[in-house]
Amino acid sequence: MAKTPSTMVDLGTPAPFFRLPDPWGREFGLDDVPAESPLLVAFLSNHCPFVKHIGRELAEFGRDYLPRGLQIVGINANDVQAYPADSPEMMAVEVERLGYPFPYLFDESQEVAKAYGAACTPDFFLYDAGRRLVYRGQFDSSRPGLDVPVTGRDLRTAADAVLAGESPSADQVASVGCNIKWKPGNEPAYFG
Repeated sequence: MAKTPSTMVDLGTPAPFFRLPDPWGREFGLDDVPAESPLLVAFLSNHCPFVKHIGRELAEFGRDYLPRGLQIVGINANDVQAYPADSPEMMAVEVERLGYPFPYLFDESQEVAKAYGAACTPDFFLYDAGRRLVYRGQFDSSRPGLDVPVTGRDLRTAADAVLAGESPSADQVASVGCNIKWKPGNEPAYFG
């Protein structure tokens, strides 16, 4: 299982605009997020063992934090021609299986993933109410094959700080996961 780290985009970077469909064709975009709400953008996939490892706890994270005012969106940018398990049809199955309580969107062009600097799945980008990046890092220190419980501790600590109107610690550990499956010739300059 190849491990790819997140790019650790500069803190303070503004959230790039997006408007993408979910598996049922409903669109959701950055402008649908209430202006006063912090936002978590999570790049996910269906087949990645790293995402599978945290999937149920990520759904629980959503159930815990959405009522507290954190907006959450998942985005799948994988090349579905090469990886049909990541197709929108299979995304719908994942939403049902895991109980994701947040929109799970499909970035077919991969342009949104590039704009965010996403490199792996899972890859997390937490923005404050001013839409400035305050956390980009791991869900927690658990990985497939490690005897470490999946808790979401790192992301929960960062989300708690943001919801309290504070800045998370700048000491952040990169997320690690499967590389985003770029379409041939579509790899961003920061990848590789």
